[in-house]
Formats: sequence, structure tokens, C-alpha cells
Amino acid sequence: MVSALTPGGSPRRREPSSMASAQLSDCAPLVSAAKSLLRTPFDAMREHYAAAVRAGLVERSLLASARFERKLGALERTALGLWARRV
Repeated sequence: MVSALTPGGSPRRREPSSMASAQLSDCAPLVSAAKSLLRTPFDAMREHYAAAVRAGLVERSLLASARFERKLGALERTALGLWARRV
């Protein structure tokens, strides 16, 4: 246990588990930024596919779009593991 002083001056005891959760909550913005950075290439592939469809280079088809998304989703899950998107 670690003791810390409260604003009133009396010592307060912190349990190790509460310290660990405080440290994890401090890392949350960093983890969120890392996830966003790792997902960027997959978002870019989705954007390029959409642009190709709009330009007429790829057929406009719900089936083709679903196939593309399924393959890209599998690639994303393989590459990122637990950090991949889940819907």
C-alpha cells in the first residue's frame, strides 16, 4: 500500500489495484492515438476504393463492395489483432 496526503493533511491509503487503474487511465489518450494511427492505412484503402467507384474505375455493386470490405476487414484483423475495429 502507498499512503498519500489528502488536502486536509490526513494520510490516505491507496490500494495497488487503484494505482494500476489510475496509471491505465493516464495511458488512455496514448492508446487511442496509437489505434488511430494503426488504422489509418485501412481507412485510406477504403477511401481509395470509394474514389475508384465514384470515378467509374470499379463497378458500382453492393456485392463487390461487401467482398472488398470483408477482405479488407480480415486483413485489418490479421494485421492489428485485438486493436482492429469490431462492429
